[in-house]
Amino acid sequence: MGTMNGKTVIITGGGKGGGIGYGISTAFAKEGANLVITGRNIKKMEDAKEELERLYGVKVLWIQADGGVEEQVKHVIDETVKTFGRIDAVINNAQNSASGVMLVDHTKEDFDKAIYSGLYAAFFYMKYAHPYLKETKGSVVNFASGAGLFGRTAQSSYAAAKEGIRGMTRVAATEWGPDGINCNIICPLVMTDQLAKWKEAYPEAYAKTISGIPAGRFGDPEKDIGRTCVFLCSEDAKYISGETITMQGGSGLRP
Repeated sequence: MGTMNGKTVIITGGGKGGGIGYGISTAFAKEGANLVITGRNIKKMEDAKEELERLYGVKVLWIQADGGVEEQVKHVIDETVKTFGRIDAVINNAQNSASGVMLVDHTKEDFDKAIYSGLYAAFFYMKYAHPYLKETKGSVVNFASGAGLFGRTAQSSYAAAKEGIRGMTRVAATEWGPDGINCNIICPLVMTDQLAKWKEAYPEAYAKTISGIPAGRFGDPEKDIGRTCVFLCSEDAKYISGETITMQGGSGLRP
């Protein structure tokens, strides 16, 4: 406990709402980190701030921002430094996409949605946070997906954005290693509220999916994914950089 005391972590899509972001926020709050959470839904961010500050005694700053808009990301970075005076880690979790649409049915607008909310957002946050991460010898954790690693059906724009993020993160690991910044990627398989609804609606499909996961379950947003993010941003993981960590309960085996 308390491995992140006094540190400041930016988490995109970190509001409360049954997704990965709030699980990550909770994991860092339990370790004493002050948080900056971004997103579009004000209510989710207000709820996250209230609960995290009340339960864990940390300070939480929420900022409504679209990661695909450069000026809004610069504002997040400026406000973070103004409020906390430092940035120790950036977790690029937020992503929007036209999932479930076959490649030939995709429009340019569908691709723009994925690329701007995912690839451009990660690029902007990394670019503008870099000077402050260099000062703290901080960390970046970006999110990719099995959709890109394994070429999953009806995920073309999402997979393209995620593989772009993965490639960019590997380059950053090379370029920023001399600055003491480590950069890694997580490809998660996670139980979310949306997935829980899918389980109820399509129990047979859910059972088939679970049967292909050796661990027999989906990951927990806080205990599995959040805790791994904390580890990757800790002193224990400083020599780990440029890695893609496939967190899929044994179902994401790759060379």
